[in-house]
Amino acid sequence: MEQDIIKQLAAELSLAHERVEAAVRLIDEGNTIPFIARYRKEATGALNDEELRHLHERLVYLRNLEEKKTQVLHAIADQDKLTPDLEKKIREAATLVAVDDLYRPFRPKKRTRAIIAREKGLAPLADILLAQRSDRTAKKEAEAFVDPDKGVDSVEAALAGARDIIAEQVADRADFREGIRRWTKKQGRLTVKARNAEEKSVYEMYYDFSEPIARLTGYRVLAINRGEKEKFLTVKTEAPETPIVMALYRTMAATEDGAANESMQDQIRLAVEDSYKRLLAPAIERDIRAELTETAQEGAISVFGKNLKQLLMAPPISGRTVLGWDPAFRTGCKLAVVDPTGKVLDTVVIYPTAPQFKVKEAKAIVHRLIRKYGISLISLGNGTASRESEQVITELIREIPEKVSYVIVNEAGASVYSASKLATEEFPEFDVGQRSAASIARRLQDPLAELVKIEPKAIGVGQYQHDMNQKKLEETLFGVVEDCVNSVGVDLNTASFSLLSYISGISKTVAKNIVSYREDHGRFTSRRELLKVAKLGPKAFEQCAGFLRIPGGREPLDNTSVHPESYQAARELIKALGYQAQDLDKGGITGIKNKAKLTDKLAESLGVGLLTLTDIVDELAKPGRDPRSQMPAPILRTDVLEMKDLKEGMVLKGTVRNVIDFGAFVDIGVHQDGLVHISEMSDKFIKHPLEVVSVGDVVDVQVLSVDLSRKRIQLTMKIK
Repeated sequence: MEQDIIKQLAAELSLAHERVEAAVRLIDEGNTIPFIARYRKEATGALNDEELRHLHERLVYLRNLEEKKTQVLHAIADQDKLTPDLEKKIREAATLVAVDDLYRPFRPKKRTRAIIAREKGLAPLADILLAQRSDRTAKKEAEAFVDPDKGVDSVEAALAGARDIIAEQVADRADFREGIRRWTKKQGRLTVKARNAEEKSVYEMYYDFSEPIARLTGYRVLAINRGEKEKFLTVKTEAPETPIVMALYRTMAATEDGAANESMQDQIRLAVEDSYKRLLAPAIERDIRAELTETAQEGAISVFGKNLKQLLMAPPISGRTVLGWDPAFRTGCKLAVVDPTGKVLDTVVIYPTAPQFKVKEAKAIVHRLIRKYGISLISLGNGTASRESEQVITELIREIPEKVSYVIVNEAGASVYSASKLATEEFPEFDVGQRSAASIARRLQDPLAELVKIEPKAIGVGQYQHDMNQKKLEETLFGVVEDCVNSVGVDLNTASFSLLSYISGISKTVAKNIVSYREDHGRFTSRRELLKVAKLGPKAFEQCAGFLRIPGGREPLDNTSVHPESYQAARELIKALGYQAQDLDKGGITGIKNKAKLTDKLAESLGVGLLTLTDIVDELAKPGRDPRSQMPAPILRTDVLEMKDLKEGMVLKGTVRNVIDFGAFVDIGVHQDGLVHISEMSDKFIKHPLEVVSVGDVVDVQVLSVDLSRKRIQLTMKIK
């Protein structure tokens, strides 16, 4: 069975059988996805993190499918009802739904109308009706089954019971269920009505809505689901009922030569109609709604993951002391001064906003901090009182001689972090406001290091995240964070517990043990020293070592992404090309790419694969390079723009804050993100906004319209 699964995976993913087999083996051996993607490229043919995660997801599904088939086969065999034909159909079933359909007639049921009819002895009558005995009428056949002692008081009661049995038989046929499901998805519609058309809500566009099921978009499905859950909407699936019932009837009423028997026509027609309306249609509707929801959720989770990755991979602003500003009204704005290493130097509360309006005093305090600590950048949270705070900041920038810029930072999740146990442990002497201000500053200095402290779904770069399958959402987002952290790598001597816990092979317990070891023994001087950490054994070391950096350690290669298992090959290559390992400490061996002729022969002589050798050479040329440096930097501002200042046709530069199925929200510096609808993104047809933009992208946009009362800004990227 396992080879069949590998064969199917290879076909589905268009990959060589041996590559899939190797990837499955490596996963089963307990290797992490980041480790396999980075250090086992020869085995997998250089499958990346995303491809490996998809492979793993399908592997789990197919294994669960095989397990389900085995359970179903045993259950049916225990009833002595397993036929060779049924066994073949179950073994060939491609989905869990198909297996469930085939198992349905044999699954233990509650006391259905058909079961009650069988208890009354009406099963033979149902068989007679289905056998189409043309020499007798239905009523005459039923007379023999009238028995008041069994609760069958009349001919009509006997026929009704027989029809109940036939109806259940129709509903239990796997081929019928699959055909109706397919037909409904192809030709059916989803119809939505308001529970109260007079009631105002965000769901008003769905108060009288109907669309073919085949054309429904994921975001509409999720919005409709939420409106239904909040009791604003009623939803039903409309299927082509008449053709479906006629098709079922023709199949059930046909004799061996395919002709319908007139005398039995009415009874079977009634049974089929009842089966469809009472049993099949509600079940198929549930199936289709569930499938629509699952597909919509998968799409939304995928978009959420891509947005999160872009946010996490935003380039750090290093080497600058930053003032974190958590805006507020009544309780005052909390400020935190954070040095280039992330250390909090000072905190203070100012009251420039309502109701105190101590603007002059606030400016004096901020200016003093700027002079004292050499602050050149202010990181302003975009929450309540952000606009009023921005006005104070821009006025101050114009009034002082120091050159200072500011950036408006999305503070989603900052309040969650500041009230967390982790924040309490990190800043025991601070209140939640001070912690939030420090976090806002650090988000600008190193977004990845700060955002990993926050539950991924609280970061706010998706849509309908609270309506998702939470387990699937958490698994996906954990995978995104894990891939980002490992692709960047972390400094073993400064990384927080949160950052370390996402490193390949390091559990939360081991992450805590690394921090404890560091506190007790001082700096790590080599990667090998990790083996002294409690509960970090050889397997965990193999998984994590290449992703942990030690600047200034005894071994220069410890500050690169070269894995310890390849150190010997790296040293031999460096020596053969006339360099020294110490050259890595001087910013890398700049000429190594020109000198090293990457061939299979050279790789073989060094005992590594060609893909690994290529990675080694790239790393030796730029040791410890940060892949985030390729991403667009945030826009630094010195003046404020308000929504009332916007005019139609105005061209502005903005930062993409969120990408959803129907467009992207762009921050243009007016405290209200503008929407670029998917139709305004490109002159070419695109299926999804992610084909054009990603979170963090800096884009040029033109104002299409401004609605001050509703606080809506429509933008276009098709600048005229």
